Amino acid sequence: MTDAVPAGGVGDDGVPVDGSGGFAHDCAGPGDLAKSPVRPRIPMSARDRVGRGGPATVVIIPAFNEQAALPGVVAELRAHASGMAIIVVDDGSTDATAARAREAGADIVLSLPYNCGVGAALRVGLLAARRLGANAVQCDADGQHPPVAIAELVAGLTEADIVVGARFAGVGDYRVRGPRAWAMRVLSAIMSRVHHTRLTDVTSGFRAFGPRAVDVLSRRMPAQYLGDTVEALMIAGEEKLVVRQCPVAMRGRQGGQASHHPGAAAVYLLRSMTIVALAGVRRLGSRGRRTGRAGVKADGTEGEV
Repeated sequence: MTDAVPAGGVGDDGVPVDGSGGFAHDCAGPGDLAKSPVRPRIPMSARDRVGRGGPATVVIIPAFNEQAALPGVVAELRAHASGMAIIVVDDGSTDATAARAREAGADIVLSLPYNCGVGAALRVGLLAARRLGANAVQCDADGQHPPVAIAELVAGLTEADIVVGARFAGVGDYRVRGPRAWAMRVLSAIMSRVHHTRLTDVTSGFRAFGPRAVDVLSRRMPAQYLGDTVEALMIAGEEKLVVRQCPVAMRGRQGGQASHHPGAAAVYLLRSMTIVALAGVRRLGSRGRRTGRAGVKADGTEGEV
């Protein structure tokens, strides 16, 4: 359950809390959501699943109007990720998404007051993972991400902070064409250079997050569509997080309709490319300022002057 209540104090981990053990989330979405803080409460059943004998991992499912596909996703997760707590974050749905999640057996169902973006919903889930001291896996509510691949993503966290389930890495037949494909290739090339490893699918929303990534992105995850993927990888680079990818054969949508049509996706990709370019300019500018401050001291040695 989710309650919107007046702001409370701050816990030892820096997350705003109230007396009941919930935590506040300032969602950087449209309107004034920050003025109406969301306080997800973590039931003991979820704490037990993560903290007593099972793998310390939660599966986070951001969901917007996914009442058709979500029950099947939760059921499949129960079969292939049985030791992991399932957190569904209802991103202001106008259908019965939250009710269907509870009926399907999700451990935690959190409902945002209104739709404010997949990144914001994911950040709420990461805050819950942070409070539980757990790793996290992001999984779509439409059924495109195969739960059977989650174990391999989580296994990769032994060598990385973020493991991306990649569609374009030699597994499966997922294809993208036209300007969208070009933009994705450019972004993948840039992110590969940023992280010093080959990344072929930087817009994938099927990912595993280790403790460092959960801590960083629970505080810095952008709210906007694709902000949770491309921009999050930029943030990971700034924070020196290790990113790797794992080939995954994605599936088609299992029900419902996509919340973003291809035109909107193209616009967001262009926005992401602009943000990446501006980040590069800022990086060059800061490097230039550092170089400009260097000089020769009176004793003839190089250094700050």
